[in-house]
Parts: sequence; C-alpha cells; structure tokens
Amino acid sequence: METAFANVGASRDDCLPLRWGRDTELTISAVQALDPLLKDGKPQTYRRGFLPQPVVRFTGERDASGDLCDGFLTSFVNVSHIQPVERLDEYGAILDGWFSVLSQLGFHARHVSVHGTLTPWRRREVAGITLHFRHLGLSIGDIVLLWNVGDPTRMAVDLGTGLERLAWARTQQHWHDLIYGRFADAAPPWMLDAIRTATLLLGHGINPAPRGAGGVTRRVIGTIDPDVAQLGVSAIVREAFAYWSLFSVLRVPWPTIARLIEEELRR
Repeated sequence: METAFANVGASRDDCLPLRWGRDTELTISAVQALDPLLKDGKPQTYRRGFLPQPVVRFTGERDASGDLCDGFLTSFVNVSHIQPVERLDEYGAILDGWFSVLSQLGFHARHVSVHGTLTPWRRREVAGITLHFRHLGLSIGDIVLLWNVGDPTRMAVDLGTGLERLAWARTQQHWHDLIYGRFADAAPPWMLDAIRTATLLLGHGINPAPRGAGGVTRRVIGTIDPDVAQLGVSAIVREAFAYWSLFSVLRVPWPTIARLIEEELRR
C-alpha cells in the first residue's frame, strides 16, 4: 500500500486535524473543510481542491458476527475533491474530470455506472444531492452537490472515495492482503484494524482518556486482545505508521506509539 500511493498529489500539511471537536470528536470526512462556507455563512473554507484526508469512522458495514465486511475499515484515507462553486456547470466539469481520473487509473468507462436520485436531502443547515459511482457493481465513491439551506448561492461540490477501496476495485486483490500485507495472517482482522486505527490516533497526539477524542482512542485499543498483543505490536505499528505518514505528519514516533498501546493494554 505504501509504494502504491506514495504520490497522491497533495502536501501532507493539507490534511485537516484529526481531532475535530466540532460536530464530531474526530474528522470523519474531508467535506468538513467546507463547514465555514456551508454552515457558518463565511466566504472561506478550511481547505479546497484535492485532499487525501485520513479519517476515523465507526459506521462500516459488519457481518453477522460483528466483523467488518470486506471494503470497510475503521480508519482510511478519504480522497476528495472539495470545491466551492457558483454555477451548476462547474459541478459537471468536476464530474467529467473524475471520469478522466478513473480512466487514467485503468477503470474502463463501460464498467463504471452512476446512480442516485435528484431528490435533495437535508441535514440541519445543509442540503444536497448525492450520486454514487460503481465499478463492476462495487461502490467506489460519490459526488455531492451541497448548499446552505438559508442561502442556496453558497454551493460546493464534494467528490469523494476511500483510497483503499479504490485500490481494491482496481487491483482485485484479496481485501485483507491489500490492507495488511505481510501481516494479514498475523492476527485477526479486527485486531489489525484496531492497531492500524490506534496508530493514526496516537500518532496525532490523541492519547487515551476517559472521554472526548481520547475516549475514542481508549475504545479502539480496548478491542485489542492483550494475550495476542503479548506477541508484540511494534512491527504492525511500524507498518501502519509508514502508511499514515504518506498523508499526514504524525507528531509521535512509532516506537512511542507501540509503547503507549502496550501500556494501555496493561491498565
């Protein structure tokens, strides 16, 4: 994964802070960069353009046993094109550009379909219309036209996908092999997912705490089996650290992250 996505076209400094502390404890989508424009009535945004944004979500689909289904992770890179627009033809231009990107990545147009509804949805002060993309039946992202309910002239486009899911659709690799590489068989997938997520959180200085963003870190580490972890988590942490470092600057070195996880497991 590291070598496949080492050049994603944006500076690591472009990422939003992982600790959000506004509507959500953590950043869950790059579209949150548009909050000032769409929610606060201000003419600026936190970020715009292409943004590979590491995020943490707990909304991934799970199977009957509670394990994450293939294609879903607790932490992943939300690759988005987020852009304020003034006219609807700008929306069309961004959509056309996305098809060009997919073509360059090897996705043939005849295998890509778009589906959705033109009926707007609404979430508090923001409304929107969402169209979804599929490649050979696999969901690979969506494009959303957004506007402020009180002032519809404040419009923006959010075109997004999960980088790991896009790689999965392109390579057709086994999901766990793609995400975890040489560690795919070293521990259960849910434990690898937790270590991967804990590495991202701790790397951004979000240490375990009783509540708030730190409470999320404690919750994630709490799912790791201490007996399995006794075999050592540092190698897995180092691998995850290298991956997350492609997209954001981690302030905490990987040996410290491994130690923090082990200390939390001994609590």
